[in-house]
Amino acid sequence: MKAARHFLLFSLLAAQAALATDEVILNARQIESLGITTAKLASKQHGELSGMPAQVVIPSNQILTISTPLPAIVEQLEVGVGDNVRKGQVLARLQSPALVEAQRGLLQASTQAQLANDTLARDKQLWKEGIIAESRYLAAQSQYITATAALAERQQMLRLSGMSDAAISRLQSGKNLTSLLELASPIDGVVLEKTVSAGQRLDAAAPLFKVARLKPLSLEIQTPFAMSDDLKVGAAVTVPAYGAKGKLIAIGRSLSGANQTILLRALIQEGAENLRAGQYVEASIAIAKVASPQWDIPNSALSRVDGKALVFVETPKGFRAVNVNVLHEGAQNSAITGKLEDDDKIAVHGVSALKSSLIGTSAGD
Repeated sequence: MKAARHFLLFSLLAAQAALATDEVILNARQIESLGITTAKLASKQHGELSGMPAQVVIPSNQILTISTPLPAIVEQLEVGVGDNVRKGQVLARLQSPALVEAQRGLLQASTQAQLANDTLARDKQLWKEGIIAESRYLAAQSQYITATAALAERQQMLRLSGMSDAAISRLQSGKNLTSLLELASPIDGVVLEKTVSAGQRLDAAAPLFKVARLKPLSLEIQTPFAMSDDLKVGAAVTVPAYGAKGKLIAIGRSLSGANQTILLRALIQEGAENLRAGQYVEASIAIAKVASPQWDIPNSALSRVDGKALVFVETPKGFRAVNVNVLHEGAQNSAITGKLEDDDKIAVHGVSALKSSLIGTSAGD
C-alpha cells in the first residue's frame, strides 16, 4: 500500500514537472507504440500568406454570348459544350424567313441608290449646261444622300444578322436570296453553354451559346480582413498544387457577412491550363512585410490547450510543446509563426497522445 502511494506520488510529480517544462519524455519504443510520426518543417519564405481559399473564375470580359439576330428555326448545331472553337467557325445554321426579307430590303435600297446616283450625275451635267435650275440639282443631290444612307442601313442590318461584307457584295451583284443564317464564333475559345436544340424556333436575340477564352483565368480569394493590410495590387499569387502563377489585380473594399473576409481578385497567366473554371483551390499571396518567418504545417500537427495553439517539436528525450500563432487555418494546412527553426521536426500524427501526456490526462483532442 505504501509502495503504491509512493508510485502515485512519483507519477504526479513527473506529470507536473513535464507540464512545467512543456516537455513530454518518451523513448523510441513508446513513440512507435503510440503511433507518433514526425515531419521536418517545410521552409517558408518570409512575407507570404498561404492556404487562402480561392475559386477559379473566367474573367467577365472573356465570355461572349452568341444570339440569333433574327427570328429563326435551328436547322443544325455544329458544336457542343466543351468544344474548342476558332474565330469565324460556324457554330449553328438557322433558317430565317426574316433574313430573306432583310435581303430583299437591301436589294431595293441598292436599286434606289443606283437610280439616285444616275439622276444626280445627269442633273449635275444639265445644271452645268444651264438647262435646269440649281434647285433641281440640289434636290437630286438630297435624294442621292437619302438613298445611300438607306442602303448603308440595310447593309448594316445584314452585318448584324451575321452576313459578311463579301456575302453582302455577292448578294448585291447576284441578286440570290437565301434564308440560311450561319452564326460564327467571334473568338478562339471554348463553348461553355448551349441553350438550344435542333428544330427549335427562336425569337430575335435568343441566346444560343456562351463562348469563352480560358487563358488567362481569375482567382477570387477570400482573405481575413486582419491580414489584408500588407497586401498590394501587383503582388505575386500562386496556386502551388497546380503550378499556376499570376498577380493580384484588385483588393475589395467591403467585408463579406459574418466571417469578415475581404475579396481579392488575381489574374493567373502561367499554368492557367491546369485549372478549371469553378474549381476551389488554395492560393498563396506575397505580402510586403512580415514580423517573423512563417511555416506551413498540416492541421493534424496542431493542438490547443487552454485556448492556445501549440505544436510538438522532437527532442532527444521526446517532444517539447511550443506555442505558435496561427495566421490562417486552411482546409488541410495552416500558416503559423513561432519560435521554430527550419530543421525542426514536429509531430504530425499521434498528436492527441502527446497532448494527453502534456496535460497529465488520458483525454484526446
